[in-house]
Amino acid sequence: MSSTSRRRVIAVAALLAVAPALAACGAGFDANVNVPYAPTEAGVHISGTGVDSEYGHNGVKISQAFILGPESGGQIAAGGSAPLYLTMVNTNADADALTAIVPDSGQATSVAIPNAFQLTPDTLTKSANTTVEGLKQRLLGGETVKLTLKFKNAGDVTMSVPVIPRSREFATLPPAENAQPPAADTATGTATDAATGTETGTETETGTDTETTSSH
Repeated sequence: MSSTSRRRVIAVAALLAVAPALAACGAGFDANVNVPYAPTEAGVHISGTGVDSEYGHNGVKISQAFILGPESGGQIAAGGSAPLYLTMVNTNADADALTAIVPDSGQATSVAIPNAFQLTPDTLTKSANTTVEGLKQRLLGGETVKLTLKFKNAGDVTMSVPVIPRSREFATLPPAENAQPPAADTATGTATDAATGTETGTETETGTDTETTSSH
């Protein structure tokens, strides 16, 4: 291999090495997504497998969908609520609307949306003030919640939406109102489970010898 060819191979390898880092830029709910793109959160809107896989449903493409969980190490208690973030594009010629979102009955009681989201053709639409309410189990981050999105024209779309911890590029998003960070007893260093109030991992050193006496 000539020196020129060798330099060309090295340059191509370097470009491939930095490509993943460039693709990660702009992540989060404020990413620059002027055109539809494949979902970043666990392929939430890809149906089928292999050559039969398809992105979107009846012309509606949900490019991003996630539930904002607690900060790392915290939790959202059962019975609480968590923000739901959606980014959608309607690629049809006619307008559509997201009229309702129904959660799996074993995971939450309802999803509150202020109004039906109007999906203008070829226009990026982001959800606002949408909340998954009445959680049946506490959320720590890393779980999925099954939701069915009901569109006026496109029909129903059922997805397993990931719960993303409020950290890194998601740290600037408003937290859930009832998100509970882990509590710590500063006197003893005892971590307390915010949901049950029980102490975990207690290690207390007093440095005091206890003298046991018995009466006769």
